[in-house]
Amino acid sequence: MPKKWHTGSMARGWESKSVESQIESAKARAALAKLPKLTPEEVDRKQQRESLMLQRKRVLHDLDSSRNPRYRATLEAALKHLDEKLSGLG
Repeated sequence: MPKKWHTGSMARGWESKSVESQIESAKARAALAKLPKLTPEEVDRKQQRESLMLQRKRVLHDLDSSRNPRYRATLEAALKHLDEKLSGLG
């Protein structure tokens, strides 16, 4: 005789996962609400800084793997330029 699946307990399992997920989402929203609000200028500066940091990481990676002297010189100039822009952002 085949075994019957108890879909009721399975549904309750999914339901508890859903409730757990909703609780975690609510906690995350509450934590975000406590963060200080940034002005549009601060948001822009933060985005610029993050973009420059990503570019810097890429240049450092390329510099580390490059053996061509001309390309390395270009990368070093780019790194210097990025560092100047980052210091200008404060």
